[in-house]
Amino acid sequence: MQLFIVLLGAILGFIYGYYSDGFIFSSNICLFAGLTMIMPSLFKVKLSDVKLVWEYRTVIAKSLFLNFLLLPVFALIIGLSTNDYGIAAGIFLLSVLSGGGMVMYWIKKSGGDTSLGFIILFINLLLVSLSFLMLHLFGLYTESYFSTLYTEDRNNMSSYARLVVMLLIVIPFVTSRIILLIKPLAAFIETHRPSISNASIFVILFYLFGLQSTQNLVDLFDMQPELVWISLIAVIVFYLLDLLAARFIFTLDSPQERAAFWHSATRYITLALVLSTFSMKAFGVSMLLPIMFAYLIQIPFAILLDKKLGQKG
Repeated sequence: MQLFIVLLGAILGFIYGYYSDGFIFSSNICLFAGLTMIMPSLFKVKLSDVKLVWEYRTVIAKSLFLNFLLLPVFALIIGLSTNDYGIAAGIFLLSVLSGGGMVMYWIKKSGGDTSLGFIILFINLLLVSLSFLMLHLFGLYTESYFSTLYTEDRNNMSSYARLVVMLLIVIPFVTSRIILLIKPLAAFIETHRPSISNASIFVILFYLFGLQSTQNLVDLFDMQPELVWISLIAVIVFYLLDLLAARFIFTLDSPQERAAFWHSATRYITLALVLSTFSMKAFGVSMLLPIMFAYLIQIPFAILLDKKLGQKG
């Protein structure tokens, strides 16, 4: 169902942008994503669960090592081999954004520790600014390899990082605390959270693929159709390496490590798509390609992976 929503939102958005003037990008889409996708997940973040950070510090340390060191190294190697600046940047952005809107579903379904899962989710959200900084450093230190000019300056990147933290973390967290005080509203959102999430994904994809800048993908397909296959292969290789590394690092017999495993095996694709809109000018429209393919690969990939884990369990 979610894969259908993803495809429908992207296709309709692209058609709308192609036959009209398209949307002009506004940072309000980040606020919308924060309130509709991230905020409901923060309902389950309890301040009393902070003690879990110390209790399961080894699991969290392994999660941070994999998601902010090992996977970015894999993404860097894969990206450099594509010989395309945008595709490399898209893969790298995926590598530093773990989890996603569905991660808590997979953790719960597979018998993982949901309390620790929410704590890891919150930690990863707090580190979004670090992810943005790492993308900036990637652009800075690979421009010579790709024989291009990285046009994003440090001041703009710092402004974007602050804006992202405010719209995707601070406001959603404060809003979640307020809504928890309004019990009927909190109960309604919790009950209909899957529908709200799917509707939000549709709106975000429709908007982002309807942007004026996204329409440049048509020219890209005409001029360099080989980038489509390069991007697809790069994303598949990244997910395979991601899975192998996560299976090697985490012991799935433990509910806590199983929660951390899902935060590594899945990436926050919608957030990557939103953040890429800040960076397309610097890296090029081909940055969208690996993020688009990640939707097509991760959803069925997670379903198969869950069945595999269920058979072993």
